[in-house]
Amino acid sequence: MIEHLKKLFAQPDNEPVQPDRHQLAVAATALMVQLSRVDNDEDQRELETIVDCAVKAHEITREEATDILDDALAHADDATSLYEFTGQINEYLDQANKQSLLESIWRVAFADGRIDKYEEHLIRRMADLLHLNHREYMQARHAAETAAD
Repeated sequence: MIEHLKKLFAQPDNEPVQPDRHQLAVAATALMVQLSRVDNDEDQRELETIVDCAVKAHEITREEATDILDDALAHADDATSLYEFTGQINEYLDQANKQSLLESIWRVAFADGRIDKYEEHLIRRMADLLHLNHREYMQARHAAETAAD
């Protein structure tokens, strides 16, 4: 998946090109898949939340979101670094959109009704890699938690 993402974000002469909404959806979904797997208990509710968040945030169809999720799940074990995903997101999304993405990531964590310590640690790491400060991190968590109630 990492090589696929690199190809999506690069032109033939290896000059970065601005990704389209589908490519950003792939990177965002990959982050959410990594979160869904961190507690070794991939829950169907988490996967459904990933699809819902992708449809809403990236204005793609449910079918596109499901295809992206399937691809991300098939390649999740190949990912060696979150930076592969967050680097492109940082380059093309503003702070508000990155905070929205973090809120979606929190929604995935809350989908199964509990927050595992490994999930919380990984989300903190993702927030750091997305250059979100503690206030933005907490606002995203609070918004996701409120939506889950």
